[in-house]
Amino acid sequence: MLEVELSLHHGSRDRFRGFADLYDANRPSPPEALGPLLARYANVKRPAVVDIGSGTGLSSRWAAKWAESVIGIEPNAEMRSVAETRPAQSVKYMDGIGHDTGLDASTADVVTVVQAMHWMDPGPTLTEIGRVLRPGGLLAAIDVDWPPVSGVAPAEMAWKVLYHRIRVLEARITAGQDGALLRRSIPDDDPLHAVDETADPHGDRVLPAGLRAWSKSGHLHRMDLSGQFQYTREIALSEQVEGGAERFCGLMYSQGSYQGLRRRGLTDAEIGADEFEQRVKEGFSSARMPGGLTFTWYVRIGLKER
Repeated sequence: MLEVELSLHHGSRDRFRGFADLYDANRPSPPEALGPLLARYANVKRPAVVDIGSGTGLSSRWAAKWAESVIGIEPNAEMRSVAETRPAQSVKYMDGIGHDTGLDASTADVVTVVQAMHWMDPGPTLTEIGRVLRPGGLLAAIDVDWPPVSGVAPAEMAWKVLYHRIRVLEARITAGQDGALLRRSIPDDDPLHAVDETADPHGDRVLPAGLRAWSKSGHLHRMDLSGQFQYTREIALSEQVEGGAERFCGLMYSQGSYQGLRRRGLTDAEIGADEFEQRVKEGFSSARMPGGLTFTWYVRIGLKER
């Protein structure tokens, strides 16, 4: 069991190696309205927050706006280093993982897990979160929908096409394929396309290097089954931010799946990123009513027994 946990730890850490600055520059923070809402559920005006999977600190800096204190837990040293170069008041960062935060019991009024819960083994992670939360505390598993709503259909269609190509290439790598076999053409009727879902891109599956992912849509059910929470529900919020073709492409390139293929030696032409970027830029340049990007956030909350 320990070997499996260590594999998951290192796999999730390594998936986000080498592009921390790109990630921090393009990824969105959760919506402003969400923080005070989480504090209301926890019934604490300025809660103590533990942010698990804090990455480059985007979510921890967001939490600092409405929290008394924030502890960011992040296993990737590169991302943690970027976070520490962007300090925020009452925020500190620690090395740790979802099922082993290294924190004392009853440390947090609110635990946030932003765009990261799908990389964590749900059983031991939810047990650890239950331990870290004080009685009456709140877990918020926060995920964003991909791609963002742009009003530019050609750009969103290009995202879907590239996502499917990446999915097929990842599946080939997981199956042990390499060289010409890995790089062979991807037909439109490839059976892997039939099971893909951009809104929940990882599903329940094994990725290259043995990394395991759990479906985002299953978070709430797993929270119910954990026995840690007296009340659970899902909340959806949307927020518009500035951005055009450059950020839309940057969001795709900040995906661990794309970066993993590049580390494997595949070129942008082989992955399909060259064509993706061309279509996105053409789509945005022809748009007559630019309006930024809108992100929809799905928040699964669990309230611990008092």
